[in-house]
Parts: sequence; C-alpha cells; structure tokens
Amino acid sequence: MSTLLLFLPPRSRLRALSRAAPAAVDLPRAAGLREYDYVLTSDGRQISAEGRAAPSALPTADSVIAVVAESDISWRCVELPRAGRQMRAALAGKLEELVLDDPEALHFALEPDAAGGDTAWVAITSRPWLVEHLAKLDAAHVFVERVAPLSWPDELPRGHFFEAQAAGDDSVVLRWSHADGAATLPLQGGLARQLFPPGLVHAAQWTATPGVATSAERWLGTTVAVQTPGQRALAVIDSAWNLRQFDLAPRARGVRALRLLGRGLMRKPWQPVRYGVAALAVVQLLGLNLWAWHQNRELAARREAITTTLTTAFPQVRAILDAPVQMQKQLDLMRAGAGAVGEQDLEALLAAAATAWPADRPPTDALAFEPGRLTVSAQGWNPPQIDNFRTQLQSEGWQLDASEGKLTISRPSAAGHS
Repeated sequence: MSTLLLFLPPRSRLRALSRAAPAAVDLPRAAGLREYDYVLTSDGRQISAEGRAAPSALPTADSVIAVVAESDISWRCVELPRAGRQMRAALAGKLEELVLDDPEALHFALEPDAAGGDTAWVAITSRPWLVEHLAKLDAAHVFVERVAPLSWPDELPRGHFFEAQAAGDDSVVLRWSHADGAATLPLQGGLARQLFPPGLVHAAQWTATPGVATSAERWLGTTVAVQTPGQRALAVIDSAWNLRQFDLAPRARGVRALRLLGRGLMRKPWQPVRYGVAALAVVQLLGLNLWAWHQNRELAARREAITTTLTTAFPQVRAILDAPVQMQKQLDLMRAGAGAVGEQDLEALLAAAATAWPADRPPTDALAFEPGRLTVSAQGWNPPQIDNFRTQLQSEGWQLDASEGKLTISRPSAAGHS
C-alpha cells in the first residue's frame, strides 16, 4: 500500500527552527503557492519518490499522512479529566494556565489509547494554521487521513541531530525525545550536555542528517546512524499518533469510509490480526478440500460396492454403465422368466386397486395400463370417495393421482421416474 507523506511548512513565527522539517522551505513561496515537500513510499520502508509540489500536482497514493514540524508542536503531560464527549473543552480549561495562546486558538490531541482519568501526553499546535492546511489539501482532493508528529515522548529515548538556521548562521541542533517529553536543544552552550550523562548516551538511539553526522559523533563521543529527513519521516507510518482528533477528526462516508477503514486495517498494529485472518482462511480452505476429498472417497467406495454386487450377482453383465438400473433390469428379467408378478405388472396394480376400491362404487368401465401405472375413470366419483381411495392405497405403499377425470395408481418411486 503506497503512502504519501506531506510535510506541513513550519509556521513563520518559528522560523529559527524551520530546518526541523525534512527540507528547508521558502516560506514566502510556500505561503503563496502552497507547495509541500513530500515523500512517497510503496512499502513504508523505502522511498519511491520525493520532492516538492503544489497540492494539485502531488502524486497519488493509497494513504496520505501530513507531518507536522517538531517546532510547531508542544507537549504537556496532564491527568485527563473524565469528560467524555466534552474532553476538548475540559482540556482547554485544564491547560489554560499552561499555554501562552488562547486555548480556543489551539488544537489538542491525546496520546493513543488515552482515556479520562489517565495521565497522558497532550500534543498542542495552532488550530487555525492546521485547519488552513487541511482545507487547502481537501480542496485539491488530497484527503489527509492522519496528521502525525515527527517525534513524540516515548519510553525509548531518541536523539536526532540536524542543521537549523538561526540568526543567519548554520548551527547544529538536537531533537531529544524521551519518557519525560520532547524538546529541541542547541548544541552550543552547556544545557544539552547536562541532559545526557554517559549512561544515557549509550542507552538512546541516535540519528543525524548526513551534513551534521560528523559533528554529532564528535559531540556524543559515539557513532550515530545517518538518516535523511525523508528516511526519518518514514517512522510516522507505523506510529499510532494521530492529531486529527475532536472537531478535526476526518469525516468520511460511503466508499471513502470503507477505504479509510481498509487502510487502517493495513497498518502495522493490525498486522497480527491480518495474519490470523489469513491463517484462518487457509485452514478453512484446507479443511474444505480435505472434507471434499473424504466425501469423494466415500462416494467412490459406495459406487465400487454397488458395481461389485452387480458383477457378483450377474456375471453375464460385462459393461457397467449404471449399476442400479442394470441390476433392476436383471431382476425384472429373472422375475419374468420365473413367471412371478412384479410391482410394475398389471396384476399387482389391479390387486392394489381391488383392495382399496370403495364398497359403494361399481366396477370401473374403463382402464388403461402402462408398466408401473394403472389409470381408471373417475366419472361419478365424489371427493370423499377419492380421498378414502387414496388413503387406502397409501397404507399399502401406493399413491393416487387424480386429474382430468382420471385416477392413476403407481408406486411413489415409479411416479418419480415418470
């Protein structure tokens, strides 16, 4: 499943950390033309294409994720109120004294699986700025399913070095995320050094952009993994963070809703479920095939038993075409040769009719016979007489069909074959 990562350009008031995005963006140009840096991946591991384009010229993909620059998100760890559907309003009141901007101008997003009463991280960003980008992309038919941060507080400490532009000079900064939060720190001065005692340095995962990898290794005293901004951004695909919450949650109907559900199920957290469903389908298919094979074997064995019975009882039969029919034919020939009366003969049908014939009916004045069927006239018969005649015949294993002034006696099996 292909995924398109769109990097939202940093807000101009945070220009000093604009290189936190995967590529430097000309902000006036971005503001005028609304061009976005992007990364396209077909498997979530390798980059298929990357570049910059206006929304209408972006490549198509199965899933679209907007990535927010680290400088545009702040983090607060709070005890969530038990507010249910009023969670957004409750958060605004709880965080009012902890933020500089008006809470109504901010967008809040809870960490994955957080619920009221939990102590959880809350991501905070500018609501008008985010709404504007989502609206522009939506107008260009680029439907953003998720908005994700590049880094977030996590139990596994991570550090990423990149080059930022501050005061007209290039400087190296560190994006540091760990269980107690996430922050961007300049390497100049002693603040960053104080945060990383030797034990913590070796316990964390370190990455750096190619241009600053040497400086980062010199500062750390250990090796770092080199990652381009685009390669680093691939991590958000498997991240459970989604800033599209509350009033910014994506709304979809019909086919689009089904597509969003399908894409959600294709993400990594659902991988065990997908494997389980696939394994169940394989087991079911294998079971059906084994059952069909077993049934075919039983059917073949029964056919073989019938054929063996025919060839044993009637050795003169050479070619086996339909064993039951051929066996019945041979029995009929034997009975005829012995002069015995069969159920298909006239004598047997006349005897059945005579046994069940109503006492208040005179003998029939017309009858017709064909093998297995005897037809008599129904002229003068009333419905009770016909019903009584039918009941008497059924008690002896015969059936009676009444139609068009005629009564036809036959065996149920013989009638079925006719």
